[in-house]
Amino acid sequence: MENKLKKLLAFLVLFWGICFIGFAQNLSNLSTLKVDNLSDAQIEQLIKRAESSGLTPSQLEAMAREQGLSPIEANKLRERIRNLQNGIQGESTGNTSSGRSFSSSGNGADPFDSIRRADPYYDLTPFQKKIFGFKLFHNRNLDFNPSLNLPTPQNYIIGAGDQLLIDVYGASQQSFDLTVTPEGRILVPNLGPIQLGGSTIEAASARIKTSLSRIYSGLLGSNPNTFLQVRLGNIRSIKVSMVGELTKPGTYTLPSFATVFNGLYAAGGPNENGAFRNIQVYRDSRLVATVDIYEFLSKGEQASNITLQDNDVVIVPPVQARVEITGPVRREGFFEVKPNESLADLYIYTGGFLPTAYQERITVRRIEDNQRKVVDVPRDQYSTFSPKDGDEILVSEFLDRYTNRVQISGAVFRPGEYSLNGEKLTVKELINRADGLKPEAFVNRATLYRTNADLTLGAEPIDLKGILNGTAQDIELKNEDLLFIPSRYDIQEEFYVKISGETNIPGTYPYASSMTVGDLILRSGGLLESATNSSIEIARRVRENTNTGRIAEILSLTIRPDLSLSEEEKNMPLMPFDHVFIRRSPGFEREQLVKISGEVIYPGEFAISGANERISDVIKRAGGLTQFAYPKGANLIRRTVYFKDLTEQEKKELVMYQIRSKLDPKKNRVGNEAENILFERLNQKLTEIENQKLEEEEKAAENRLKNFYLSDSLFLDSAINAVRVKEQDLVGIDLEAILSNPGGPEDLILQEGDIIQIPKQLQTVRMVGEVLLPTTTRYTRNQGLKGYISKAGGFTENARRSKTYVIYANGDARRTHSFLGLKFYPNLEPGAEIVVPEKPQRERLSTAGWLGLASSLATIAILVQTIVNN
Repeated sequence: MENKLKKLLAFLVLFWGICFIGFAQNLSNLSTLKVDNLSDAQIEQLIKRAESSGLTPSQLEAMAREQGLSPIEANKLRERIRNLQNGIQGESTGNTSSGRSFSSSGNGADPFDSIRRADPYYDLTPFQKKIFGFKLFHNRNLDFNPSLNLPTPQNYIIGAGDQLLIDVYGASQQSFDLTVTPEGRILVPNLGPIQLGGSTIEAASARIKTSLSRIYSGLLGSNPNTFLQVRLGNIRSIKVSMVGELTKPGTYTLPSFATVFNGLYAAGGPNENGAFRNIQVYRDSRLVATVDIYEFLSKGEQASNITLQDNDVVIVPPVQARVEITGPVRREGFFEVKPNESLADLYIYTGGFLPTAYQERITVRRIEDNQRKVVDVPRDQYSTFSPKDGDEILVSEFLDRYTNRVQISGAVFRPGEYSLNGEKLTVKELINRADGLKPEAFVNRATLYRTNADLTLGAEPIDLKGILNGTAQDIELKNEDLLFIPSRYDIQEEFYVKISGETNIPGTYPYASSMTVGDLILRSGGLLESATNSSIEIARRVRENTNTGRIAEILSLTIRPDLSLSEEEKNMPLMPFDHVFIRRSPGFEREQLVKISGEVIYPGEFAISGANERISDVIKRAGGLTQFAYPKGANLIRRTVYFKDLTEQEKKELVMYQIRSKLDPKKNRVGNEAENILFERLNQKLTEIENQKLEEEEKAAENRLKNFYLSDSLFLDSAINAVRVKEQDLVGIDLEAILSNPGGPEDLILQEGDIIQIPKQLQTVRMVGEVLLPTTTRYTRNQGLKGYISKAGGFTENARRSKTYVIYANGDARRTHSFLGLKFYPNLEPGAEIVVPEKPQRERLSTAGWLGLASSLATIAILVQTIVNN
């Protein structure tokens, strides 16, 4: 038994060793890899062999580079692998990772299967796909199998194994089911053998009719009454030899109806070196047909696609002449040419020129006399120029230029392109073709952009207003002229007015001519109850160029309480960019709230009754403290203010957002045409700004990826700053002193948002930090800090005892004091928290440091000894 186990183990070791050697041999010659000659299927097999050894595609590429694969081929290999990976990820519904290999999932599914189903030419290399006609016999969706449901061909040659169905009908009726013997005969009952081998159906029918007339006399004569029909039943099989430059040459068994195309399809078609236009069929050592596949592909002709016979030989010789056509043609690739063909014949197979092709001349790169040369072929020589083997035919594209185009853009109803067509066209006529100017067109000046002879851009200012009213000479337009007519909105800042203060919807609104303060108040939702109708200020921009230092012109206005129009308001219309300030009424103050929580009779929110209301006042209004209150633990939470101003650009964008929001018909009333135009204009500008911000954010994201550690530090700094800049602070108060001396220095004046917290009687003390057992213990009167530290197990080795401090329940803190080497610890109260900080980390002195210190001390000692001796 032990010997059997040893033999089995040795066999397994030998088996895995052979597998590993085989794999190593498969991946040991990557330096000679030609990626263009590999099909997707071969790339797939290469990846799978790498995966079987645990290599990812990136590691496979690195391995190929180490073996000496050129950088160009390595880049091609990476691109082919990436294309396969993208194809797999596009078909798969599961998540994949680019850092992983192509290994299939646990359910055994093949990740390449979806690509095979999507691409019928998955097994072809890129070079093979470019050969015209190569895909014909590799398309899995194309079937060349012969149809057996055809009427019996009269020219079909009968051979051994064919089944003949003979029907006699009329005055006599009889059916015969006969099979042709290897000697070429059929045996008719009661009649004998009839020789039919090598005869056509038509000849065999006549011979059978003659033989059967001895039994059925009505078959012959001038007025027969009996008739005969010969049909094929099961047809025989034939053997055809497919030789030459084929994908799978060999001898194939085919149905007797098979044609040359059927044989080629069975043999995989010509390979990349095989001819597609000179396929030869030999029968009895004689050439009986020459097949040109291009005739079938381009014209659908199958005259040479003859029916094969037994022992036929189909030969695919090597290609004699092949050229490559690139450029704007409908079908690029490699094409086989015959000696007597010209470029005009070749373009039948390419499908002709694309509309973007320059058809007046093509360029041919040719190899002659062991060197390359370029041949220019004009259009009139296409029918006489004969391509040669190895020619590269380059078709150029047309020039992207216009010969009769003028353009108009800007404030016209129909901007766009217009044709000259040889007639004279002027600026005024072009505007009329564009259905005239829009109402907002700026007619004082326009610009005519012209393309100079050297293709540089020139600009010519024109007096558009004078041309339109006839006071200035009209200008004749030339090819590629561009007339730009600006809109007055394009050359001026967006007009707006602002309103601040006591209105329902303060903000920025579009300016309208003859608008008054009352109109703006109505647009902003009306006045608040706190607003005053007097002392309204209007801040107006100073437009005069003066050196007085004046920034704004301040105007004062009083409006009627019912907002009816007064003469004073009517005589002071608003101007663009005015800022209206609605002041608060002197006798109005909105309520300010504070909150009391904890041990008071009536906890909750309270409105501040006066500007000098203090803590004692609001506690009195809350009914005073309960019997369970702990005044020493009371604290005050107060808001803080942190404000970061916007940049000028951000302010400008904010104004535009506000105007757009007020004009949005989905949120507000439906605007008129002018407001809708303004809304669309602002929407377009803001969309451009948002797109620009998006691009900047994408670039910033890329920079963060490139500077990962730096970005982490910045994020950390931001987090620290967010902690430092708090929205609320805890303020320690002495509530006992406040209640015993209301209005005293301890009794703080309240502010809006203040929260007064009064806890219940506290009975514990908490120890945290560098103590052996951080815990909470019962408060004991007159017990010192060290006693509480002992209850926590004492200090740790890293404890910084001299910096121990106490945080009291009301938020105050006291630290440990030292005097003449003695430590004075703060007193403890209920609810206090003892914090023992950690010693700072100190870097230990290295061996080199100790040696340096010793050397310095020795030097100092020698120096001191020298001084003493002297």
